[in-house]
Amino acid sequence: MPLNPALREAISDNLAQIVADYKDFHRSPELSMQETNTAATIASRLQGLGLTTQTFGGTGVVAVIENGEGPVVGYRADTDGLPITEDTGYDYASTVEGTLPDGTTTNVMHGCGHDTHITVGLYLAQYLVEHTDLWSGTVVMIFQPGEETGEGARAMLDDGLWDSIVRPEVIYGQHVWPGRAGHLYVAEGTAMAMSDCIRVTVKGKQAHGSQPENAIDPIVLGAYMITRLQSVVSREISGRDMAVVTVGTFHGGLKENIIPDSAEFKLNIRTFNEEVRAVVLDRIERIILAEALASGAPEPVIEEMYRFPRCYNDPREARAFVDSVRAELGEEQVHVEGPVTGSEDFGAFGDDIGVPYVYWFFGGYSPAKFDGDEPPAGNHSPFFAPDDVETTLETGIRAALSTVLGRVGK
Repeated sequence: MPLNPALREAISDNLAQIVADYKDFHRSPELSMQETNTAATIASRLQGLGLTTQTFGGTGVVAVIENGEGPVVGYRADTDGLPITEDTGYDYASTVEGTLPDGTTTNVMHGCGHDTHITVGLYLAQYLVEHTDLWSGTVVMIFQPGEETGEGARAMLDDGLWDSIVRPEVIYGQHVWPGRAGHLYVAEGTAMAMSDCIRVTVKGKQAHGSQPENAIDPIVLGAYMITRLQSVVSREISGRDMAVVTVGTFHGGLKENIIPDSAEFKLNIRTFNEEVRAVVLDRIERIILAEALASGAPEPVIEEMYRFPRCYNDPREARAFVDSVRAELGEEQVHVEGPVTGSEDFGAFGDDIGVPYVYWFFGGYSPAKFDGDEPPAGNHSPFFAPDDVETTLETGIRAALSTVLGRVGK
């Protein structure tokens, strides 16, 4: 719905502070499920608005904004950073370090834009609190950790989120991406892919590099497995269906003249429906086990690391969202498109309690950047960060407000 002029004026008046807050979050990212300082800052800001906060899943923060009788809606923002060395060149670039679960020290960056999401979520809460005359109902603000590893939503749910907090009738969320600043992008139905992440430990027999006849080489065996796995999409899946199989890491051995006793690689699989997912996972297991058998090797170990659930925009709610944001931003600024192959755990919040949800994207790049000779950097790149910060944040806030008020507004 179109925003009240008072809300638009408030956003405009506060824009310099909104940008400053965003830059503070950008400078200080924290790794997944380690967002202690970020969570403390979020809780402090919400408490400063007079709200009571609760913690779920370790570093997840929730506040319920109650304003009389009316619908109950949820809004979620994710909060974690990535193990990336930032290379944007901005004077507010991150220089912080973090420690991965395996003990490795890494640079950390908000390379997926969650700093934008935190800022938008906090100002959505602020404007709802400051303008209670414009709406009636309840809004559940969810600040979720661990999205990048697929842990955060499940951790909050397993920690009793919906047993302790009023259950919404619809949940909203959004994500910045390399689109045009001022524009929104949404799918009706399947919005994002499911994702499965798998670790494969290839077992062999160690020997001197000069005596391969005494070895079972797990590096050669792993290479055969990886090569054969590329045929899953091209030869095992119908051309009418979508699947992506990516091998992102391959490690084996410590010295060039020793054939090691094991090697390890990790896969990432993306699919849009459960039937195709089941086929892909079955074919992957079959190929890995068969290649090991063909090499006379011990049976490899196949372990699920984590997975992302479906993200399915309820078509009716998605159409209502489009109507609301087009009324606020303009017909040409809102694009209805197909699903993307990235993944999100946002959908778990709605699927666990059987309520609909809508998840959309908003652009972060100026026309000059977007229409340049090189495509703008995408999420998870060391170069990713909105170059038109003001328009990006303003659009995110306006989209969130018009969507939520479209349900609870007077």
